[in-house]
Amino acid sequence: MREPKDAAAVRVFPPAVPLLAILLGLGLNRVWPIHSRFDLPAPARYWLGGGIALCAFLVLGLSSILLFRRSGQSPNPWTPTPRVLDRGPYRFTRNPMYLQLVVITVGIAVALMNWWILALTLVAAWVLERFAIRPEEAYLEQKFGASYLEYKRRVRRWI
Repeated sequence: MREPKDAAAVRVFPPAVPLLAILLGLGLNRVWPIHSRFDLPAPARYWLGGGIALCAFLVLGLSSILLFRRSGQSPNPWTPTPRVLDRGPYRFTRNPMYLQLVVITVGIAVALMNWWILALTLVAAWVLERFAIRPEEAYLEQKFGASYLEYKRRVRRWI
């Protein structure tokens, strides 16, 4: 009998989910463009969207990865988790790297003024929650028990 793997059973490659939403949104926009009276003109939309994406990357993504590296852990969801991090962005969201992916997708939607990407961002967030976050949380609950449940009570999943 095989011993259970000490890692979350994440069933998707997380960065591929928003990338797929972006690519699908670009394709849909070519076939059925959606125009709105809320469309921002260039270059304002590039600055705003780029700023949203850059802030998400720096505040949520890069800081999380650096925190993982400093603690000797891997940000890869398929590797063992030796301890739960509760510093840095993990003080206000349990999933800063997934939140980063979602917010960057919103930034790209704004920069391109692509309403399809914005709508598909909600689908991407749901897919990440269902096929990455839930398996990770189940793994962490099983591995760390009460201490992880206490962390879940203190810190929201997204924001």
